[in-house]
Amino acid sequence: MKLIVGLGNPGIEYQFTPHNAGFLAVDRIADDCGVMLSNRRGRALTAKAKLAGQDVLLAKPETFMNLSGLSVAALVRELELERPSEDVIVLYDELAFPLGTLRINERGSANGHNGVKSVSGALGTEEWLRIRIGVGKPALEDGREIKAGGKDYLLSPMRKQELAVLDEVLDRAKNAVEVVLTKGVGAAMNEFNRRASDPDDGTSGTAKK
Repeated sequence: MKLIVGLGNPGIEYQFTPHNAGFLAVDRIADDCGVMLSNRRGRALTAKAKLAGQDVLLAKPETFMNLSGLSVAALVRELELERPSEDVIVLYDELAFPLGTLRINERGSANGHNGVKSVSGALGTEEWLRIRIGVGKPALEDGREIKAGGKDYLLSPMRKQELAVLDEVLDRAKNAVEVVLTKGVGAAMNEFNRRASDPDDGTSGTAKK
């Protein structure tokens, strides 16, 4: 079984904030699979599903972002997953990438993202598959970047126009997970990391809090 985790903060006030892109991605997968994340286990809301012909456990930690690793580690132990680098897929927000983009990486440092820091600390390794969902402000027409404002921006509700862009990315994130499951990480990276609209990859450029 594969463990697919979305990072975010529980609570209705955080539901449609940039920081909850991971939660929203897992919700999208659950919706498409016809299941609801309502079973509590490993300090998370979970649901068993069949995705791309494989058994998966979808999970949204209830520990808040900075303690996400406690939940991920508990589920890894419960499921007896011996190779987190192969059996765990984590989806989360990426402030370094503009909204509308995503990036798949097999490893990387936290660099300020408290959820990533917690997961790596709890698993004892930075080698776990991550799908990073861009939530940063797009550059201006003259190429200048807009600094998003860090924590305040990440925890503020997204506007209708931003949610419309994110909606398409959530479908792409689901498709990326399916390709990982059916064709492998390399094929998924080739397909989803090579988009003209994406910035150059900087695996160290994770969201700052």
